[in-house]
Amino acid sequence: MTDAITAAGLTKRFGDVVAVDDLSLSVPFGTVYGFVGPNGAGKTTTLQILSGLLDADAGTARIDGVASTEREALTDVLGYLPAEAPLYDELTGREQLRYAAQFRRLDESGRVEEALERYGLADAADRRTGGYSTGMRRRLGLAQATLHDPAVLLLDEPLNGLDPRAIRTVRQLVADASDDGTAVVISSHDLATVEAICDRVGIASDGRLVAEDTPDKLGETVDDSLETAVLELTDA
Repeated sequence: MTDAITAAGLTKRFGDVVAVDDLSLSVPFGTVYGFVGPNGAGKTTTLQILSGLLDADAGTARIDGVASTEREALTDVLGYLPAEAPLYDELTGREQLRYAAQFRRLDESGRVEEALERYGLADAADRRTGGYSTGMRRRLGLAQATLHDPAVLLLDEPLNGLDPRAIRTVRQLVADASDDGTAVVISSHDLATVEAICDRVGIASDGRLVAEDTPDKLGETVDDSLETAVLELTDA
């Protein structure tokens, strides 16, 4: 079986700024992959390329065998949650998920209600999302991103701004998804948090992947670029 995510030589420039620099990675199915680095390391740009929102200047990427440039086909195999969940404040939680189901041409029967229960939102399903807390919005965003049971889930800073209880909830939801075979990529600037929930961790710095390994072995990899990136993460 091929990896859920394969990327080779990804490069993206914005004018004179190189946001992603010859970056390659692979993520197997059922793996939680932590993609960490300080602000400006290229994490969000990489996720946007993988999700088809941006075209790379060079390199290739495939999600469950689908090229990242094939945006329509990607919608069937990919779930993407940006740092700010894409919600309509005027809709209720239930309406938001029904809208997402209709957009994806899914059979709503039972799927929306199941998602509301799974993500602990059943009691707030008829409240407008504009009144949701940060944690609730993140959970609703996850419910929306996983409504179609994607093979790959990309999460951009999903734990940022959450209280400890909400962090535990999101961690469990991520673990459940990976147990079902979904490949999950979590970007973060918090190395310690990512190490606690990920099977593998890649450290990005200046658009490059400077180190990659299991969390317990990552600290054994020592070179100047890794040390600099870790210090930036520690100081963030």
